[in-house]
Amino acid sequence: MTAHPTGLPAELEELLPPRLHARCASGRYPRGTTLFETGRRPAFMFYVVSGEVTLERHGIQGEPVVLQRCRRGFVGEASLHSSRYHCDARVATDAEISRIPLRELGQALDDDPSFAVRWIGMLNREVRRLRLQCERLSLKTVEARLLHLLDTEGSDGGYRVGAGLKSIAREIGVTHEALYRCVASLEGRGILNRIDGCLRRAVAPPREGAHRTRQAPGARGAVARALSSRR
Repeated sequence: MTAHPTGLPAELEELLPPRLHARCASGRYPRGTTLFETGRRPAFMFYVVSGEVTLERHGIQGEPVVLQRCRRGFVGEASLHSSRYHCDARVATDAEISRIPLRELGQALDDDPSFAVRWIGMLNREVRRLRLQCERLSLKTVEARLLHLLDTEGSDGGYRVGAGLKSIAREIGVTHEALYRCVASLEGRGILNRIDGCLRRAVAPPREGAHRTRQAPGARGAVARALSSRR
């Protein structure tokens, strides 16, 4: 990993007080890097700028169980006032990450009321995002989950694939085979396009006659009889 004290992303520069900027470090973290481990004393919080980081615990058989996938945002924030990390954080794909020291961050929150308000606002946005994620996972079909992801997490109807469709499949809780079939079906029906590494809703032209109001069979019969009586 190569870290340097400058180059914070714009959202961190706006969120953090200036005195913290020089205490942070940004760098490239290769796939497989462990950011922190369960039980270790917390020292840093991390902000994922690009790539992907997973929060994991170990299952009964020792297998990793993914608690969260983060492509942009904080990981380790739950350990700000904790004596130990409660899960492992691993880099799933090569990532650009900023590192913030927890001690200095906690002091800034205590000393700077305006920063504390900004921090609460950031946490509120994260809660809303997690609510959307819970709603998405309650949907029954792969198609419904994928389109919900595009509509709620994407930009202008599009969602950057980044780490690949397998990563998206894990994020919406389906197998990658099911997601491949769903994407192919949506493309074939003209609902979705894959352009420049992005899944984007297609803007379909209106069908001829689509503006006409559909009438029930009984209503059509009534109209036909009325026209006949005029002849």
